[in-house]
Amino acid sequence: MYAISLGDDGAELRPLETWHAEEFLAHLDRGRDFITQYIPFGAKATDVDSAREILRRYADLRAADSGSLHGLWLDGELVGGVLFRIFDTTTGVCEIGCWLEPAGTGHGLVTRASRVLIDWAVDERGMHRVEWHAATVNTASVKVARRLGFTREGVLRESFPWKGIRQDYEIWAVLAPDWRAARERNAHSDH
Repeated sequence: MYAISLGDDGAELRPLETWHAEEFLAHLDRGRDFITQYIPFGAKATDVDSAREILRRYADLRAADSGSLHGLWLDGELVGGVLFRIFDTTTGVCEIGCWLEPAGTGHGLVTRASRVLIDWAVDERGMHRVEWHAATVNTASVKVARRLGFTREGVLRESFPWKGIRQDYEIWAVLAPDWRAARERNAHSDH
């Protein structure tokens, strides 16, 4: 299967498949408290079977062309991932998301991997709008949206109940023409 290098630091983007269930569960167990601070991702994976079920659900979404799950490996260890939570080819709208365990933070993994996925969604799949949703208190996630050049479009006040608190959720987005223009500007500024 493929592995996309994300730089010279041993970081890779790979598909996260059902056969990764044990590795996925170990990763979630290492970072469970950190990962579930703001999002429920993986909270229901408490044994290998439930971890496999989450991976199977995303494999089914990928097969239906309506979502996908991708792991982030650092020096051969699964430390997080990025996903298309929603991938709607009819409307040309998708939502990208992420999660990391503490060992994966501070390396720019999510930003680098998200660029790969957004490039693919826009260039190969014709997506017109890519969204990023983040709890306002999840400052790391909001910073990624900013680094990627997304525009903050609004806040859904107290829209997401999590751990007994109704969180405000920010909606960020980038449109395909803006993504391409920013990429072109960045390519010219690198020279």
